[in-house]
Amino acid sequence: MNKVAITEDFFKLSICLAGEILQKFINYNTKLSIIGDSTCCSNNPLKDFIYRSNHDKNIFFVSTEENELKSWQIPDKLD
Repeated sequence: MNKVAITEDFFKLSICLAGEILQKFINYNTKLSIIGDSTCCSNNPLKDFIYRSNHDKNIFFVSTEENELKSWQIPDKLD
């Protein structure tokens, strides 16, 4: 999912929107990649949240689609 398709409220952790939505993906054992630049985040709790998510097996914050494939360990081309 492209980051621009997500409301800015998702990234405000005090609202708990991200946690509620991402927990659904985890509960149903479904993977989700959020593609977009998250390095510009000045919010330390958000940085920690992204870091922890990227070390899990279901939720990934990645900068490009190529990095998404690497995070899921999916080959570029299917033979």
